[in-house]
Amino acid sequence: MGLKFDHSDTNPDVIVIGAGAAGLFAAIETARRGRKTLVLDHAKKPAEKIRISGGGRCNFTNVETEPKRFLSENPHFAKSALARYTPWDFMDRMAAHGLTWHEKTLGQLFCDQKSGAVIQFLLDDLAAAGGELHLQTPVKAITKPDDRFNVSTEHGDLTCASLIIATGGLSIPKIGATGFGYDIARQFGHDIIETRPALVPFTLSGDLKDQFAALSGVSTPVSMRAKAGPAFTEGLLLTHRGVSGPAALQVSSYWCPGEAIDVDFSPETSLKDRLDEARRDESRLPVQEWLSRFLPNRLAEMFVKDLDLEGQRLANLSNAVSDEFISHLTHYELRPVGTEGYRTAEVTVGGVNTDGLSSKTMESKHCLGLYFIGEVVDVTGWLGGYNFQWAWASAWAAGQVA
Repeated sequence: MGLKFDHSDTNPDVIVIGAGAAGLFAAIETARRGRKTLVLDHAKKPAEKIRISGGGRCNFTNVETEPKRFLSENPHFAKSALARYTPWDFMDRMAAHGLTWHEKTLGQLFCDQKSGAVIQFLLDDLAAAGGELHLQTPVKAITKPDDRFNVSTEHGDLTCASLIIATGGLSIPKIGATGFGYDIARQFGHDIIETRPALVPFTLSGDLKDQFAALSGVSTPVSMRAKAGPAFTEGLLLTHRGVSGPAALQVSSYWCPGEAIDVDFSPETSLKDRLDEARRDESRLPVQEWLSRFLPNRLAEMFVKDLDLEGQRLANLSNAVSDEFISHLTHYELRPVGTEGYRTAEVTVGGVNTDGLSSKTMESKHCLGLYFIGEVVDVTGWLGGYNFQWAWASAWAAGQVA
């Protein structure tokens, strides 16, 4: 996959480092403007994050995209790019290649032809525009001695007028993630907002880990909230190591080590009202049997054991015990010991400080002709296609001017 490396022209107008979603899309845009464009990547295959997205189904955007669903030290930075290149703009690109999609939940769009088709349309557009892709081409060094960048690779040296860094973050190192983009940013005077893994499962320890591990595979809708973030009402999955599922992944982007997470195991119904009604009308009903109406039976059993209510009937519950029971279920304090880290994190929070970039063009304020786009920048979206939309939007912004 990709085009054969050709050293006949080592002085392109634009070099894009990184053949992921943002890099390929930016290269398409610059090449369409008549700029001779080369894309360099150290990997054997392009766009591995697209390939694995959504289990291979590619959750390529979200129709509910809005700036408040992105994390950044500067919450206003993403507004310009997101407003100028929308999910509908990318859908038009998809449709032009005969690709179709469906909405799963919460605005998430998935490609019916799966991730390989999305990668192929990007490669086709790049080739049609005259851009070139050079895989297995690690970059060794970058300098700017004059008005052009010198890019030294293992296959020779290149120069260019515009350099776009689309190297991504630190998440999922097994597919080639590195901190190269941050190193380049620092070299040219940029600050890096401290990075951390995000959209990542939590890990537990001790008795709680053993308790949840025994229920591995059990899932249920919850509402979860970290101290600094919004509440997310989605699925929670118990695992051998801790908790995962969409709700946990979303909260991980806002969680700080040592903090407790508030979990409501009944996000769509008032358990207190239901319990008061049941105590009045079905007082002989066992507590666990009643709770199993709202939760998976094994999870209901765990909660009943937690509060020493095994074998108890609703009639045995005092008002005080009922209140404690409801509080335990709707304000459950989950205190992770950590996350699974970059190994399984879908994205990286933090990155190139947006104070050093133009929000309109993504160009460096410290170095003319240098651009940073996609995940390498301190802009991180929610789970569900938001990070791809940031890739398309930031790449499009840079691609109009680089």
